[in-house]
Amino acid sequence: MTPMQQWHRYLPTTVVGSYSVPEWLERLKTEYYQRRISAQHLAEIHEVAIKAAVKDQERAGIDIVSDGELRRDNDIDYFLARIPGVRISQRGKADYYDYYEAEVSAPLPEDGTSSLGLAADFDFTRKQTDRPVKFSFTGPFSLSRRIADTAYTDPADLVRALARRLNREARSLADAGATLLQIDEPFLAGYPEQAGLAVEAVNIVTEAVPVTWALHVCYGNRYARPSWEGHYDFLFPSVLDARVDQLVLEFARKGLEDLRLISQYSWQSSLGLGVIDVKSPAVESPELVASRIRRAMEHMDPGRLMINPDCGLRHLAPDVARRKLRAMVAGAAIVRSELGPDVAAPDVVTDHFSGDSHG
Repeated sequence: MTPMQQWHRYLPTTVVGSYSVPEWLERLKTEYYQRRISAQHLAEIHEVAIKAAVKDQERAGIDIVSDGELRRDNDIDYFLARIPGVRISQRGKADYYDYYEAEVSAPLPEDGTSSLGLAADFDFTRKQTDRPVKFSFTGPFSLSRRIADTAYTDPADLVRALARRLNREARSLADAGATLLQIDEPFLAGYPEQAGLAVEAVNIVTEAVPVTWALHVCYGNRYARPSWEGHYDFLFPSVLDARVDQLVLEFARKGLEDLRLISQYSWQSSLGLGVIDVKSPAVESPELVASRIRRAMEHMDPGRLMINPDCGLRHLAPDVARRKLRAMVAGAAIVRSELGPDVAAPDVVTDHFSGDSHG
């Protein structure tokens, strides 16, 4: 990766994490789980798909790209299958997107010698682009929701143990050169009374890891449908204690009403503003994207806004995902042009987004 990167410091564009999964990749993943192709063959296929996803994001004009999470079957299994102490008795699946049945029957080992392999995943992506890379992983609270736990008297202790394990992996990612890490908590909206525990666990994950941290909370994206409905009131005021630099929320599908919470609770860090509805194939116009950004600017300074889709693009057709990203980039450019020529031009930077890290 070249040392000098050009991207927009005002209203930079990025993705939440996952990218469109082509139909051929879905079939080949399922072929692997039905033992028709080897793990090595699938690994090579994943690398081809990731290179294509990164190139799509670059061509769309995205400032901060991701690997599309294309190695991962879903938001849970990729991590649980690698965490020592999590037992998965049956690793075959009828479909790659199914969840494993996972269990923990003894406290998770606390040694720091094993790796989940995330640093290697990041390093591969970093070598494919000269743009900053966002790397995301599922948070400890959501991971715990898919584990049958007979090891801990208090279920919160499993969440904390998972958080400590993810903290060690985050340190490895930082050592590998990662500068923007995102914790995804897609299950939290289904357990709003647990927001305090989730924030406590997030702070364990981010402890002493000197990167820019983002926290993404959505309402689920299982087969392009929300798992829950509601508003982000449940996050506040608990999330104010989260040691993160950015909160990444969905607004396009749900509407912009919850922006009031940013003002009401004086959220001081940056906001990842969801302006693209990932649950609809309809492609937003750049003007609609621009109008959503302007509404957000009524609640916070544009210097603290990052522009992204509501959630991952996994369930959108590739052409739809590309068109939506182009519309998002164009909408952000419209608003930048309204802010003046100095804001509209990309900056040459050597650091990552955000002035202060909570690592």
